[in-house]
Order: sequence, then structure tokens, then C-alpha cells
Amino acid sequence: MDQSLQTPMYVLLSNLSFLEIWYTMTIVPKLLANLLMKSNNISFSGCITQLFFFVTFGATECYLLLVMAYDRYMAICKPLYYSSLMNPSTCLQLLSSSWVTGVLTGLIPALVISHLDFCDSRHVNHFFCDIPPLLQLSCGDIYLAEISIFILSFSVLLSCLLLTLVSYFFILVSILQIKSNSSRSRTFSTCGAHLAVVLIYYGTMIFMYVRPHSSYSNLNKFISVFYTVVTPGLNPIIYSLRNKEFKISVKKIAHRKLPSGFNRQTFLTQKNLSTIF
Repeated sequence: MDQSLQTPMYVLLSNLSFLEIWYTMTIVPKLLANLLMKSNNISFSGCITQLFFFVTFGATECYLLLVMAYDRYMAICKPLYYSSLMNPSTCLQLLSSSWVTGVLTGLIPALVISHLDFCDSRHVNHFFCDIPPLLQLSCGDIYLAEISIFILSFSVLLSCLLLTLVSYFFILVSILQIKSNSSRSRTFSTCGAHLAVVLIYYGTMIFMYVRPHSSYSNLNKFISVFYTVVTPGLNPIIYSLRNKEFKISVKKIAHRKLPSGFNRQTFLTQKNLSTIF
């Protein structure tokens, strides 16, 4: 709605927001239904479908966070080349690649687990259909399935994390070269918050998937809350509500939308705005 926010960074943020709406919708509605109706049943096809969308959105978020880190690297470290390199066409290509690769990543574990043999037990020891508890349910040989999923998780999570950290390393080096202490501390605060959310997300995901799934325990349910609930809850605060440009745009939009005759200036003081956020 605001022209000033129609830049690559905010296009990427809007995609992240759209992604995380569906990411949480994959898990939370079924979880709430189970809690309210005391019915914990899910069909096999429904379970595999939930697994597919969960892995797809989780992997796509990794790719989007990597693209966002690259975008910030170009904006801070290569500002003279930013507008030419991060043009709308390039931004669209990066976004399309993230979504397509995310779907392909989600297909692999869904297809692998759907072809496993399941015997008597039908109790999924988790609050959603995740990879480790489903592997535990199988009564057949899961060695190839476990190895293929481990390699997939290792390559996606660690490669995205490594490239993201490299981008932030160069960003921090550029920040240290800023002479103004106030500008440096402000940029440090923003990048530090971004990096903290990234590390929480990747740290918990790596703990869950880049290790033998036979070691799955009830602790994993607690760990899963971080990347299914905590990180999606923190991202809007860290990436948007703490952003000065976003606050100014909200103020402008609210100023235009308020009815005529309303004392807009009194309502939208900077003090009130900061209280809202």
C-alpha cells in the first residue's frame, strides 16, 4: 500500500510473511482441533500431506532467509551495485527458485516415508506428523530412508546456514567500518536481532534432523515448538515492527484511513506510535 516499501527487501519480507501464515496453518489448526475435540485421529494420507507441506514451507523458509541475507549483504556491502543487481527481475527469479526448490525438497521425505512398511502401532508420538516419529513407527528396514533424509537435511540446512552466516560476516565487517557510533549501534541492533532469529531457527532444525532419528525422544516435542511457533512469532516483530521505515508507513496509511474531522495529529504522535509497537 505504501510506495516507499515496494523495494526488494520488503518484497522478500512479504513472501516470508505469506510463507509463515501457511507454515503455522499446516500444524496449529489440527493441533487445536485435537485439543478441543479430544480426537487425535488423522488419516495416513492426511499425515503424509501434513508432512509434505511442513517440510516444503520449512525448506522454503531456509532459502528465503538466505536470499534475505544476500539482499542485506548487497545493500550494505555493495550499495553502488544494489539497484542494478537486485532489480525486480532478479528478485522474482530468487523468489521463484526458493519456492520451487522448497516444493522439491518437501516431495522427497513425503515420498520416502509413504513407501515405508507400517505394522500394528499407529500412535504418532508427536503433536504433528514429523519425520522422526514416523520413522520410529515403521516396522521395516528404514536404513536407506534415514540416510536419504539425513543427507537431504544436512545439505539443505547446513549449506543455507553457512551461506547466511558468510553474508552476515561481511555485513558485520562493513558495520565496523561505520564511523558514527549511533549508526553503528543501530545497525548492529537490527542485524543482531535478525541473526538471533536465524540461529534459533537453524539450531533447533539441525538438532532435530541432522542426526540419527533413532535417538528421538520426548524432548524433541519441546524443541519443535521453537521452529513451529517461536520463530514464526518472532519474525514479524524482528523484521517489521522494529523497522523504522515500516512504522513511518503505518503512520502514513493510518493518517489517510482515519475519518475526516478526527484529530489525526493528536492520535498519531510519535509517542503513541511507539507505544503501539
